[in-house]
Amino acid sequence: MVDLRVRIGDVAMQNPIMPGSGTFGEGMTQVFDLNRLGAIVAKTITADIREGVPPPRVAEFRDATLFSIGIPSKGPDYFCDHTVPFYRRFAPPLIASVSADSIDEFAMLAERVSVPGVAAIEANISCPNLKKDGLAFGMDVEATEQVIRAMKQATRLPIWAKLTPNAGDIAATARAAERGGADALVVANALLAMSIDPDTFLPRVANIMGGITGPATRPIILRMAYQCAKAVGIPIIGSGGIGTARDAVEYMLAGATAVQIGTASFLSASAMIRTIDELAEFCDQRGVTRVTELIGAMRRHPPMPLQPASRRPELTLTDVSG
Repeated sequence: MVDLRVRIGDVAMQNPIMPGSGTFGEGMTQVFDLNRLGAIVAKTITADIREGVPPPRVAEFRDATLFSIGIPSKGPDYFCDHTVPFYRRFAPPLIASVSADSIDEFAMLAERVSVPGVAAIEANISCPNLKKDGLAFGMDVEATEQVIRAMKQATRLPIWAKLTPNAGDIAATARAAERGGADALVVANALLAMSIDPDTFLPRVANIMGGITGPATRPIILRMAYQCAKAVGIPIIGSGGIGTARDAVEYMLAGATAVQIGTASFLSASAMIRTIDELAEFCDQRGVTRVTELIGAMRRHPPMPLQPASRRPELTLTDVSG
């Protein structure tokens, strides 16, 4: 029997699989037993009630999906009064996800959602900082550190910083979040992207730009997860293009302790459960008794010995052109 248990700081999980925020809802109880998940990440909430952006909101491609939803939110009161009680009857730890326009608002939300039944808070720092001309918190190392520190001062719950892949140096952002007191990093949110329909001359989503997710993004986000794992000493949660156990294993080999599955659940509602089963099978076939053995276990190719200059074959035009 393979031991799939992992820990994200103080949060104990029976396996490393959880949904990405915004890709999971209460209706999933009709599809599978939620008790099988490692954790439950609720939809991101904001301080105010929002309907999101107008349609069209989604554009699908062969290996990716462009989303521009706008974080529809029923606010913190609804979350505490309805969402938390609904998920409290299930065994996996519940992770609240919050987004805000200012550091003070992030701190307020952290305090407000710190209610019995919530195990940790995910800080979606990909949103625009109104005091920095709309620059996303996660694209500014100083703002990242400040917002995480403010949230830590407002609650005793663990804070998971969800980083944006649009930062110029995600490792620097990761270190800033760690300095602020983050207990874990979620790497990463969606990549900023856009698409235009050549037939109509219209952008494929009404907000012009949105976040692209899906298998095509996995090599990019995997690289970022690896960089963050090398840069910090806190757990990494991989998020980007994961839909199978082999995808999850890639992230764990790169240094992630757990993973979030998002877009794949839209294509197959049972994607997370299938991944859990496949992960146990993968480990069993390779003699891995504990899934934690995979964390950071990537091997390196041996270096190629350099040949003396006199013995190196000369490259000809025929070799290049074929």
